[in-house]
Order: sequence, then structure tokens, then C-alpha cells
Amino acid sequence: MSNVILIGMPGAGKSTVGVVLAKKLGYAFLDADLVIQSREGKLLHEIISERGVEGFWRVEESVGESIESDRTVIATGGSAVYGPKAMAHYKQIGTVVYLSLPLAGIRERLGDLDERGVTLREGQDLDSLYAERLPLYEKYADITVACEGLEIREIVERIAGMLQQ
Repeated sequence: MSNVILIGMPGAGKSTVGVVLAKKLGYAFLDADLVIQSREGKLLHEIISERGVEGFWRVEESVGESIESDRTVIATGGSAVYGPKAMAHYKQIGTVVYLSLPLAGIRERLGDLDERGVTLREGQDLDSLYAERLPLYEKYADITVACEGLEIREIVERIAGMLQQ
């Protein structure tokens, strides 16, 4: 295991869990959304506004497939699973961990979807987005962690334990 790649819906806790997991494992931490913002010089929602949802996905895929790291916990954006090249790269460089949370939990955690940089197509709502992405998260996951009702430290302990198996 050289890297741990976290996938899941926006609000599932990828960035928060990622930082704590990196500390526990003695790894570096990388937030792919911040790499996108740095590379583009814009906030996520600005990139989506300018390039559209599919344009943003192309940027996200390009960034994802260019990440070269070792002993790093990588928190991906929620829409990373739309980039097959990036996901293939992630699976080559590490273990993909899906942070699973029911739709009700996601809805509770998310604030303004536009401000969060959530990629919704015209007329799409959170329910249909969740239904669309769920099979993709399951497809790419090497490990799935059910996070409902768990504290961050409990999620981190579960991931660490599963990685050692």
C-alpha cells in the first residue's frame, strides 16, 4: 500500500478523515480539490460556472491522473469517479477507500451545493446525483467503510484496520 485514496459523496468527510488518517499512518495528505484550485487559480464553483460540469470533470480527471505521490492519503473530489483515467491511475498507485454515507446523512452535512462546488447537471438534484454516483463509488472501491453514526476517529481506526488486512 503506497497511497490511500478516499472517494465518496461531497460531505462524506473525505478531507476531514483524510487529514486524521494521514497523521495516524505517518503519511502526507493531499486534497485533490485544492490541487485543482491551485492549478486553475480559481475556486471550484468558478471553474464549474466557466467551463460547465463536463468541463470541470475534464479538469478534475487531468489533475487526478497527474498526481504522483507515495505514502500519501489523497482526498478526491466527489465527482472524481466520472474520470475513468484518473480512477484507473488512483487504483494503480494505492488503495481506494469509499466513505459510504446514506443520502440523509449527506443532505444533513451539505450546505449550499453551489458554494461547495458540487457538480449538478441542469435539472439534477441531490437525490438523483446520489443514485447516479453510488454504483461508481462501489465499482472503484477496494474497501468500503460505512460511516453513518461514527466519529472521525472511529472511521480512521476502521480504515487503518482494513488496510492492515
